[in-house]
Amino acid sequence: MDIKQFTSEILPLKNKLYRFALRIVGNVAEAEDVVQEVMIKLWNQRDKLHEYNNIEAWCIRMTKNLSIDKTRSKHYKVGIIPEGFDVTSDQRTPHQVAETQDTMQRIKNMIEQLPTKQREVMQTRDIEGLSYKEIEEQLNIPMNQVKVCLFRARKFIKNQLINSESYGL
Repeated sequence: MDIKQFTSEILPLKNKLYRFALRIVGNVAEAEDVVQEVMIKLWNQRDKLHEYNNIEAWCIRMTKNLSIDKTRSKHYKVGIIPEGFDVTSDQRTPHQVAETQDTMQRIKNMIEQLPTKQREVMQTRDIEGLSYKEIEEQLNIPMNQVKVCLFRARKFIKNQLINSESYGL
């Protein structure tokens, strides 16, 4: 693989890899480091990349593994989750905006409470918008487990939201 082919096939994946790494490590600088390491490893393995059926899935797996390694490092410090998923509109009142932001923050906290596999499946399906088949390939878990993890994650979030609304929390 030459630099032109690498630039056209691999580099467009960096934004998706960054978002995925950011979701795991929770820190902008750490996520950038993870993606940089992945790109360096891919460049060093560029002659072997033709052996992989799905290069994107391979990149996601490398990103996942490096991100987990970063979080397990003794030097790792947890950062603040960025406010990238808040929905705001000019036509809503400040009260509605504050309520939406509060709900989004509660959902983010609930997602962080999920077991790792459920959190990863929910991230790739509901935030990244991947199909079940792509999730199966990228996370290397069977299709039925993908569906079960997603169902359980969504059910947990739904129950937590219902309970917090019914108790006024």
